[in-house]
Amino acid sequence: MSFVEPTTAPASADGVALRAMQESDLEAAHALSLQVHWPHRLADWQFAFSLGSGLVAERDGEVVGTTLIWPWGPTQATVGLVIVDPRCQGRRIGYRLMQAALESLGERSVLLHATADGRGLYERLGFVRSGEVRQHQGTALSAPLVALDEGWRLRPSDHNDVFALCQLDAKARGMPREGLITGLLAQSDTVVLDHDGDARGFAMLRRFGRGLQIGPVVAPDAEGAKALIAHLVGLSAGKFVRIDVDFDGGLTEWLETLGLLRVDAPTEMVRGTPLATVPGTRGFAIATQALG
Repeated sequence: MSFVEPTTAPASADGVALRAMQESDLEAAHALSLQVHWPHRLADWQFAFSLGSGLVAERDGEVVGTTLIWPWGPTQATVGLVIVDPRCQGRRIGYRLMQAALESLGERSVLLHATADGRGLYERLGFVRSGEVRQHQGTALSAPLVALDEGWRLRPSDHNDVFALCQLDAKARGMPREGLITGLLAQSDTVVLDHDGDARGFAMLRRFGRGLQIGPVVAPDAEGAKALIAHLVGLSAGKFVRIDVDFDGGLTEWLETLGLLRVDAPTEMVRGTPLATVPGTRGFAIATQALG
């Protein structure tokens, strides 16, 4: 399916115009996220923008709204970082940004994570609930290691793992996201769940927001996911750590024993054909709520 880069749209009656986001807009976008108390650093915006494209809503030369768009392969995409200046809310700016983003994505299936405030907007645009995420964060406690069965081990990733990790992510998420995984590998501590020399899962730890973020986490089952997460939490003991997990993965109570308390519960939503994952490989934690 085609992808059309978002372009400039004329100003509406309220003086708000939409245009393609430029790298020079990122400082304004970062300032906007601080206004709504989101934790993203400028570096987090820069990384997200490097993987896709975006739109800004502008009034009198000031950025008052944003959204970012990530096409993954020919049939899927994610949308995130949809923000409207609190002073301009109630003017359908978020709706106009999303409408323009979806037009650029054509017939792709689109994934996003909705706040409670945003869910109604996305439902009006044709999104339906596909799952729930639990955001956990806090000062990480020392984590006891999780014992693995014979033949299974944890090991650091190396350059030979890139293809395998991209394949595992695609099976677990239902989208081919090589750009995301290779980009994260360059800035993350990555641990691999290995079975007799075969990569069967992985987890990443990197700087994000107020401290460190764990994700994505891919594993064949919950015990494998716990082993991966416990290892990274152990490396981060005493530091602020965040992880956004699939609620159905069954890890929420266990994460609280590691000092990572639940603070939010966004809704996963999809517009179009549901994403098809591969049995035996599951995503237990997402990269970020924006990227999925």
